[in-house]
Amino acid sequence: MNTSDALSALSALAQATRLDIFRLLITHEPDGLPAGDIAQRLDVPQTTLSSHLSILANSGIIHGERNGRSIVYRADIERFRALTLFLFKDCCGGRSEICGPMIADLTSCCVEKTCHG
Repeated sequence: MNTSDALSALSALAQATRLDIFRLLITHEPDGLPAGDIAQRLDVPQTTLSSHLSILANSGIIHGERNGRSIVYRADIERFRALTLFLFKDCCGGRSEICGPMIADLTSCCVEKTCHG
């Protein structure tokens, strides 16, 4: 991931509704959710949701796939992994006493909750 891609993803996630959408989609991997279900669960009007989904999809952090009459959206886990690694790559200048606790928190989160947040 390069700086431009990271900025695009971070910019897309830097809004409350879009962050809620992404977090909801992460919890529904690998099946994803139809747009109508997302709107209902987050109590977001369909027209507003459509705009948010478009911004997230254009950043590459989610993707949609037509399934009959609806579009099922999924979080792009690989893209999210790449973004996270981009942010942590030079973690605190390689000082394990600083980034070690963050990595431990992430590890325990995945063990305790089977990596589903």
